[in-house]
Amino acid sequence: EVQLVESGGGLVQAGGSLRLSCKASGFAFEDYAIGWFRQAPGKEREGVSCITSDEPPLYGDAVKGRFTTSSDNAKNTVYLQMNSLKPEDTGVYYCAAAPKQILCSYDLMQAWGKGTLVTVSS
Repeated sequence: EVQLVESGGGLVQAGGSLRLSCKASGFAFEDYAIGWFRQAPGKEREGVSCITSDEPPLYGDAVKGRFTTSSDNAKNTVYLQMNSLKPEDTGVYYCAAAPKQILCSYDLMQAWGKGTLVTVSS
């Protein structure tokens, strides 16, 4: 069974940092792209980052220079290090997986976690 479990969300003040984790199981981790997406209240889900074993990570414009994604293949875990957080980063953060040739096209992601809530106070 393909499963993705996010953790690490919480409440942080603006300017602070959080590290999210996405633990994957049930598929060949190295053959997949893992993306982070987020959804703020009343807004559509947006792409945050994408990582594969073959290409440099990709980032959404809103987080470039502040967020970094990395993977630990031995632990089947992908991380999202979030620095210089802003109130507009508030939302539920999801990780998702797709075969790596698809990268992290939202509509083609094949498995989703349940999300972890990040709240950034001003």
